[in-house]
Parts: sequence; structure tokens; C-alpha cells
Amino acid sequence: MRRRIFLSIFSFLLLFTAKAQCAMCRAVLESGEDQSMAEGINDGIVFLMAVPYLLVGVIGFVIYRKFSKPDKSENPH
Repeated sequence: MRRRIFLSIFSFLLLFTAKAQCAMCRAVLESGEDQSMAEGINDGIVFLMAVPYLLVGVIGFVIYRKFSKPDKSENPH
């Protein structure tokens, strides 16, 4: 059940596209005519922002899996 909820939330969040620029980058890029450059900067910022979140997510998942396993030493069988 938890897996289904997690996958539903994750797939829902993937539907949104992110537009990210700092204020200074946005001002400089809006003053120019080359909009493809602005889109490239947006994509680069989103990519650089996503990597740390993925790393933290993977580390959190590994820790969760490690501590959620049943302890075999408690079972005398």
C-alpha cells in the first residue's frame, strides 16, 4: 500500500515542469533576443538542482531499507 501511494505521488510530481532562474540571470536573459539560451539556462539550473535531491532521496531510501528489515537476532528459531 505504501509503495502504491509513493509511486502515485511521485508520478504526479513528474507532471509538473520546473522553470528556475535567479533574478539576475533572468534579467540578463530577458534583455536579449535569444530565447533558446534562456531555455538552456533554465534546463541547466533544474538539472543542477535535481542532483542533490536525488542523492538525499537515495541515501534516505538505503537507510530506510536497512532499518526496516526484521532483526534476525530477536528470533530464536
